[in-house]
Amino acid sequence: MELNHRPRRLRISEGMRRLVRETSVSVSDLIYPLFIVEGRGIKREIPSMPGVFHLSMDYFLRELEEVQKAGIPGVLLFGVPDQKDELGSEAYSENGIIQRALREAKKNYPELLLIADVCLCEYTSHGHCGMISNSMVMNDESVELIAKSALSYAQAGADIVAPSDMMDGRVKAIRSDLDKEGFKDTAIMAYSAKYASSFYGPFRDAAHSKPAFGDRKTYQMDYANINEAIREVRLDIEEGADIVMVKPAMAYLDVIREASQRFEVPLAAYHVSGEYSMIKAAAQNGWIDERGAAMEATTAIKRAGAKIIITYFAKQIAEWIK
Repeated sequence: MELNHRPRRLRISEGMRRLVRETSVSVSDLIYPLFIVEGRGIKREIPSMPGVFHLSMDYFLRELEEVQKAGIPGVLLFGVPDQKDELGSEAYSENGIIQRALREAKKNYPELLLIADVCLCEYTSHGHCGMISNSMVMNDESVELIAKSALSYAQAGADIVAPSDMMDGRVKAIRSDLDKEGFKDTAIMAYSAKYASSFYGPFRDAAHSKPAFGDRKTYQMDYANINEAIREVRLDIEEGADIVMVKPAMAYLDVIREASQRFEVPLAAYHVSGEYSMIKAAAQNGWIDERGAAMEATTAIKRAGAKIIITYFAKQIAEWIK
């Protein structure tokens, strides 16, 4: 049989496939999320997130050493405080858990990029991302506390602050406060298109941030919408975001693609807890190959247009790439 074109020639061996591969994941693409708790001597696996741990400060610093050796450029920090209140005051306390972690990390590992998640849900007694009045999350009043938290993290050593609350106008408020206080070089990575997703369940276990009432659909986005995501990304860029994010990643590859084609700022995607845990659970049951599935998922996120991939697989991917 005479054939002018045989695409299979370029798939004939692993060497050939590597030679012509169109999309490659690099360790430099990755950010590793970490959960920090009070106390000492704590490295406690999160049941719904196999391989992910609550870390006390001493173990957190050991983890940073491993992250740096792996070549991963940065970490995204979430605090899990012992004390919570209606205003989430530990989020902006000078001696809050993340503020202390940032100071220790900057002192011991100055080369690592330190990204502080900026939200109130881990710190509020009600588990919502802002101030509550009559069972509603207030926007402008919440923005004041969110901006206050971001400034506190910058003062403690954060290289990037990452507002994840989805309140209107919070990027503008954060940029204004940072600039006014002399932190013009502190970057903002905005969770710009953050959907009200079912894939956050394991994270809420990890962060102890399940809402005490209702849900987050009045401020996180409807998963049916893509034009709304583009509007949100555009607004955040106009307000001063240096990096924008789509979250979750796997169910929103079309949103990642659309945003990456429309805007020139770096685009991050968060491969979230539920997406991670599904792969882990299926692999533990012998249903799929963990390494193959995790690399396939991460490559899909990169192929869709993400320049930065936040993933709980970061350390494993770094090892697999080696």
